[in-house]
Amino acid sequence: MEKKLSEFTAGQEGEVKVVGGEGRVRRRLFDMGLTPSARIVMRKVAPLGDPIQIAVRGYELTLRKSEAECVIVEVKEADVDARARRRFGIRRFKKSKGEKK
Repeated sequence: MEKKLSEFTAGQEGEVKVVGGEGRVRRRLFDMGLTPSARIVMRKVAPLGDPIQIAVRGYELTLRKSEAECVIVEVKEADVDARARRRFGIRRFKKSKGEKK
C-alpha cells in the first residue's frame, strides 16, 4: 500500500517510491537521502503534526509536513511483535523442557 510520508504514524516503516515536488524542494529531498528505494522509519511526530522525524540511511532527519507530502512511500507491514521486542529490548528465550507452550 502506498501513501504520503506525511500520513505515516510513529513506528511505521516503508520504502520510498516517488519523490515529488518542484525545483529546490525536490533537489533538497534528494540531497538529504530521500531517493527511490531508500528505507525509512517514522520516529516521531510533533504534537501538532509538524515537523516529523524519520530515520533514513542511518541518520535521523527532520522534515516539514509540506516537504513530507512530496514523498510517496510503499508501507512495509512490519511484525508488530518484532518491533516491540526491538524497541523494548525483549529477547526470546527457549522454553525449558518441562514448560508448556
